[in-house]
Amino acid sequence: MAGHTACLAHLDRAGRGAYLAGLAPGSDVDHRGTPFTEPLLDALLTALRDPDTGQARFGEALFDSATFEGDALFGAATFEGDAWFRSAVFRGIALFDSAVFEGGAGFGAAVFGSVALFESVVFEGEARFGSVVFEGDAWFQSAAFRGEAWFRSGDFQGDSGFEAAVFEGDALFESASFKGVARFRSAAFAGRARFGLATFEGVAGFGAVTFGREAGFRLAVFKGVARFASAVFEDVALFGSAAFRRDGAFESASFKGDADFASAVFTSRALFASAAFGSEAGFGAAAFRGDAVFEGTVFQGGSGFGAAVFGSDALFTRAAFERAPQLGPLVCAGRVVLSGAVFGGPVSLAFAARRLECRRTRWSSTAELRLRHTAVDFAHAVFEYPLTLAAELDPFVLPDGQQVREDATFGTSDAAVRVTSLRGVDAAHLVLADVGLAECLFTGTVHLDQIRLEGACAFGTVPSRTRGRGGLPIRFTRRRTLAEEHHWRAGRPSAAPGWSAGGAGAGRVGPAQLAPVYRALRKSFEDGKNEPGAADFYYGEMEMRRHDRAGGTRAERGLLHGYWLLSGYGLRASRALGWLAAAMLVTVVLLMGFGLPGDTPGYEATGTVPAGGGRVTFTIGKDDPRGPTGARFTGERFEKAVNVTLNSVVFRSSGQDLTTAGTYIEMTSRLAEPVLLALAVLAVRNRVRR
Repeated sequence: MAGHTACLAHLDRAGRGAYLAGLAPGSDVDHRGTPFTEPLLDALLTALRDPDTGQARFGEALFDSATFEGDALFGAATFEGDAWFRSAVFRGIALFDSAVFEGGAGFGAAVFGSVALFESVVFEGEARFGSVVFEGDAWFQSAAFRGEAWFRSGDFQGDSGFEAAVFEGDALFESASFKGVARFRSAAFAGRARFGLATFEGVAGFGAVTFGREAGFRLAVFKGVARFASAVFEDVALFGSAAFRRDGAFESASFKGDADFASAVFTSRALFASAAFGSEAGFGAAAFRGDAVFEGTVFQGGSGFGAAVFGSDALFTRAAFERAPQLGPLVCAGRVVLSGAVFGGPVSLAFAARRLECRRTRWSSTAELRLRHTAVDFAHAVFEYPLTLAAELDPFVLPDGQQVREDATFGTSDAAVRVTSLRGVDAAHLVLADVGLAECLFTGTVHLDQIRLEGACAFGTVPSRTRGRGGLPIRFTRRRTLAEEHHWRAGRPSAAPGWSAGGAGAGRVGPAQLAPVYRALRKSFEDGKNEPGAADFYYGEMEMRRHDRAGGTRAERGLLHGYWLLSGYGLRASRALGWLAAAMLVTVVLLMGFGLPGDTPGYEATGTVPAGGGRVTFTIGKDDPRGPTGARFTGERFEKAVNVTLNSVVFRSSGQDLTTAGTYIEMTSRLAEPVLLALAVLAVRNRVRR
């Protein structure tokens, strides 16, 4: 103590009285290391009391290493200079309610043995509570921290309360330990809030808290319930590698910046729907405006995001869902990335998202994906049990009957679902329902013949009428096609307009790779008793075989070319009937010109009369038919030629007299025209058979 050889506690009565009498409101005091009894502290506060306010007023106050044996009643005191209580020991109640610290306030390494009351305190400067020990409860409700608030390595052994506290500067709670209930409800952090490596053994209540800047909870451990319901994260929220052992609630929380939960661990259930972390992790009705990162996150319990809204990407890369019966329904304006994620149990996923990426995702049990507005990349996904991927026609409905709102994200656009890739998938257990497959890449899919297609699964089609080189019109036969055929045809030098070129990730495959894909899909349609659908894929298979210069011989390709030209591989009745009509017309013209004789051949009878009389034997012969010498194309000859031709179509002989040339014409007609008729009948059958 300045000007004295002993501390205030050890001064004699006269010296103490003289010292206290010399104090005035606003005086500096130095009582470092002083042991205060409750009466001694009261005498000091009385000497510093401002007569106008009735409260003590300090200048610079130095209480480092001081000991307060009784209650320390600093309520409503004003510290105009710095106030230092470093390593001080408060054995009784420490009351600082409504106190004002106009300078810095230092309580580093202080020990509060009983209740510490800092309600409605105003810290104008820095508030340093680093390594402080609160053995009892610590209450900072409605406190105002205008500068930095340091609670690093603080030990809160009882309950702690920061409800409605305002942190205008950074709030630093790294490595702090909260053994009781930690209440931060409705607190406002205008600066950075850092709780990295903090441990919450009891309930951590951050409901309705506003984080104006970075909210850092990396490597934090929540052993009790963690409640962030209705919290607002204006900037990034960092929960990377945090551990949630019990419930963690993020219902209606608003993440306006990026939310990083990478490598976080949810030991029990994690419901990102309307519940919490740990036992339950809930993000029901939560709003993520930036990226939501859950890369490598482990959900050992359930996880749900019911009615959650993602304004950007939701990244679950390499996340592990050990028990997650429900994920969603959620709305995502960007991508939902489940690539590399693992689902250990049965799960139902409900997403309305622009894009869903499931590359190398693994399902170890049954799964159902109900989707809206989504393009799905399923490349190299692994599932050992039945998996259903279906389009949801109507908006999702929550268990309480409330409809999930998606108008703000997707408007009134079509809710169609498109699959963009099934490469590398074992489709033996895959069911697709009401999804678009026009862009889907199938090459490399295993057991594609066992895939089940339910509802309206639409494939791509050939281009409409277009023009080729030289401006000549081209009309392609209408049929279902694969996206990879579009990419292959569009990449050919002689490609006609209308074929869709693939993107950078589409790859380049040729007829040799596409023929087995068409064959497998044909078998799948046949097993499903959809013969007309199977016919389109048979056509595609034959087209690829016809164009396969690497695997097919020239003779085989020539045969297939003829088969295609005559009847569209036995699938185009109009083409076969057209060739039949042309063949019949040619036959009629040839018969009229060369096949029918000019006159009806006469009969000649010859015989021998025996010399002695008796029975006469006659031999009747017929003249060889001769070609006409006059008009060849007459109505009578046309009628006879048509009669011969029609009989030839049904493989019958007309009995009409023909010239030698006509005989050969009829033989050729009886061979070719029934084949063309049979091809037409076969084509019709393939289109109407079930």
